[in-house]
Amino acid sequence: MSTTKPKIKKELIKEYAINKTDTGSIELQIALLTHKINHLIKHLKENKKDNSTRNGLLAMVGKRKKFVSYLSKKKPEDYKNLAKKLKIKN
Repeated sequence: MSTTKPKIKKELIKEYAINKTDTGSIELQIALLTHKINHLIKHLKENKKDNSTRNGLLAMVGKRKKFVSYLSKKKPEDYKNLAKKLKIKN
């Protein structure tokens, strides 16, 4: 499993990066957090009593919410496009 994580991350960076050297734009951070959140949701469906993972998930959701709020205020058009791509609710 450790070999697939970097590959997935590289693919996400290629897809959501603004330019070739982009490693931390707000859009990219939201995309990476969304991927991690979706992965943890699947994990928690199987492991219902894993409370430490649940706490980490809630922290990630809060962080993504702050990023999404910032992006929707600063670049509303980019936010709409990203929300459609990632299937994020408002």
